[in-house]
Amino acid sequence: MESCMKGKWLSVAALVVVGGVLLILASCGRDQQLVSIQVQPTTETFGDAKTPPPLDAGLQVQLRALGSYIHPPVTKDITSQVTWSSNDPQMMTVDSFGMLTVVGQSCGSTLIAATVTTNTSSGGISSHGALVTGYMTGNVVCFSSSGSGGGGASGPTITLTFGGSGTGTVTSTPAGLSCASSAGSCVATFSSGATMTLTASPTGTFGGWSGGCDSTSGSGLNCVINNLTAPRAVTATFN
Repeated sequence: MESCMKGKWLSVAALVVVGGVLLILASCGRDQQLVSIQVQPTTETFGDAKTPPPLDAGLQVQLRALGSYIHPPVTKDITSQVTWSSNDPQMMTVDSFGMLTVVGQSCGSTLIAATVTTNTSSGGISSHGALVTGYMTGNVVCFSSSGSGGGGASGPTITLTFGGSGTGTVTSTPAGLSCASSAGSCVATFSSGATMTLTASPTGTFGGWSGGCDSTSGSGLNCVINNLTAPRAVTATFN
């Protein structure tokens, strides 16, 4: 009887060991998967209203890209492994090492993106067939002869804020405002009398515009502002 019980316990122990080995092998068989990228800092502002943008040229800040992985869960510094890009190269450029530099040819807000194409397995980054992108917002304060901000003494501003729990970006036509929801808010200055279109690009569902839009278009994704002659405040809601 005793030997029979010992045999049963040995069988159970063997099954536990085999199961553990199989779990380890299954875990090792999975590629580590990149699921999100956070760019630090999330926002950076250069210059002031008393300094024309050309005099801001050459100002720099080092950006970092932090990748969040699963299998197993871990955060890594992937600054040198992402592809960096600027939405407005006349305002700011960013090199392959994440060094953000003010160009000085324009002012306002622009998006800086750090992207990984997740369909390769090089450099410790493995892929599952999608783009993974993180954003930060770079601001260059526009010059005002009065030193109070704006693109000139009469340049009206658009102040953009974000609502909701989702994420996304907003860009303007004409160019001058390009902002990610992670920044919280952005301010850009435009020529007086301009007709502006703000376009929302949600990662999930767009909840709509509120505030200073005169109308909307493009299935509600566009906020249209006619004859911008005074400051406007607009909120974009991402769900």
